[in-house]
Amino acid sequence: MRISARVLLVTSALATLACEGSSDDSMVDDASTATPDAGAPTGPPSEIGPAERPARLVVPDAHDGTTPLPLVVLLHGYSASAPLQDTYWRATQAARSMGFYLLLPNGTTDSRGNRFWNATTACCDFDMTGVDDVAYLTSLLDEAESVVPVDTSRVYFIGHSNGSYMSFRMACELSDRVAAIGGLAGADFLNDTDCEPAHPVSVLHVHGDADETVSFTGTAYYPSARTAVERWAGRAGCDVAAVETLEPIDLVTSLDGAETTVERWSTGCAEGHDAELWTIAGGSHVPSFQSTWMEKLVGWLLEHRLE
Repeated sequence: MRISARVLLVTSALATLACEGSSDDSMVDDASTATPDAGAPTGPPSEIGPAERPARLVVPDAHDGTTPLPLVVLLHGYSASAPLQDTYWRATQAARSMGFYLLLPNGTTDSRGNRFWNATTACCDFDMTGVDDVAYLTSLLDEAESVVPVDTSRVYFIGHSNGSYMSFRMACELSDRVAAIGGLAGADFLNDTDCEPAHPVSVLHVHGDADETVSFTGTAYYPSARTAVERWAGRAGCDVAAVETLEPIDLVTSLDGAETTVERWSTGCAEGHDAELWTIAGGSHVPSFQSTWMEKLVGWLLEHRLE
């Protein structure tokens, strides 16, 4: 089968980690549910998108309504949801403190009752509905840019599992608007020729080498984590043979020490582009991240602009 049956256990595991890490933070922004005072000035909408499929829009604390800011789109994993993914990754808190807009959309629901993104043939439109999630996400990006001042040179997609697959697809099909992507425990298209982006896109991929749901080493349906990153490095003109190993970092609370190795492809790349692979030694499909996870992930993204 394309993805291990263990994927059906991901929602409960993710929910447990989200609850453990959420502290007093609500899965839903209080500001988005509050009733504004009559006559109070209206700010950016808390939701955008079609009525049947809205996406939550998070605005930074220091938002002035004029200065263009980066936009990050967070895509949940198969069977999860935008609120659950947000709580697990503490994305809303990061957006407010780090100064970027955050979009939190939901995939559609399949016959099993699980939300999904139609990303690649491996994941995760198992009912073959053909839903056009590229068009949906592109429309959200268009609307976001119309209601808030987005820095269009710094638009990013990030995701977990199926959301990571979808981030790779958005990099492929929207390379003229996406500066970089960051993914956890997902995969790219199986074949290099399945994706032919018009422009280079910087890629950060994070994957546990003990992931039993989406294999780090790949399968007959999707490439290995290393192959995917090398592929995007090559598309950016980087010397794929020139790999720089950086200091390891500590991402996961349940693993001792700095368990994550960092490899970078940056030699010979097109200006402003590079690619990195962060390998979590002993890491599972749903790691228990340190509180600095989003700071590290988004910090890497914000260093990249659309050239």
